[in-house]
Amino acid sequence: MKNQLFLLSVLVCWFSQAQVFEFQTSDKGQSLTHRIFMDEEYIIETIYQENPALFVLTRGGFYQKDGSQISAKLEFNSQYTKDSLKTFRWDRTAWKAKQTKDQILDGKWLMAGRVKPEGEQRRDITRSRKTMKFLRDGCFQWTAFNTETFQFFGSGGGIYTADKGNYVEQIGYFSRDNSRVGARLSFEYDRKANDWYHKGFSSKGKPLHEIWTERPKE
Repeated sequence: MKNQLFLLSVLVCWFSQAQVFEFQTSDKGQSLTHRIFMDEEYIIETIYQENPALFVLTRGGFYQKDGSQISAKLEFNSQYTKDSLKTFRWDRTAWKAKQTKDQILDGKWLMAGRVKPEGEQRRDITRSRKTMKFLRDGCFQWTAFNTETFQFFGSGGGIYTADKGNYVEQIGYFSRDNSRVGARLSFEYDRKANDWYHKGFSSKGKPLHEIWTERPKE
């Protein structure tokens, strides 16, 4: 009995602390990676093919747990025009946790504005049109979406490091252009209170100076 309780406590801690999970499936002979981002209230699943690079889908929203089952009210679904799904349910028994790797920028961030020559230009982060970036355990994903219309504008993700003002992303999937997979992008970052100032060049080589702010908990 003690051993069972110990095992249960280990599993509970494991699922509460590990924030990024992965598992594999196959479709028409091709291996697909499912990457899961989770915190205490939000979940994102993205499915992609590594070789050749192919973005398949992404979906995410606020969730509730029931044993090994997770049910979410979605905020976005890249396949919405095809499947009309606004809710989704997962069974997490096959998920494998990635090694935890805490970094200073871990969390959910909303695009809050840009720094222009004339100063900061802020946007209303409560509006339905959002761009959110989720960073956890050395993995990142950004997604642009509209919570009211369920329009999906794009998403990309991969792995990242943030250390001493230097932020580096390596693209692992990109809904807008599969050919960009493998690219490394370097930026400068500066964290001020709840804001993250992000400066460098976009995947298209255009200069950017963005302001991201921590997404308030629901």
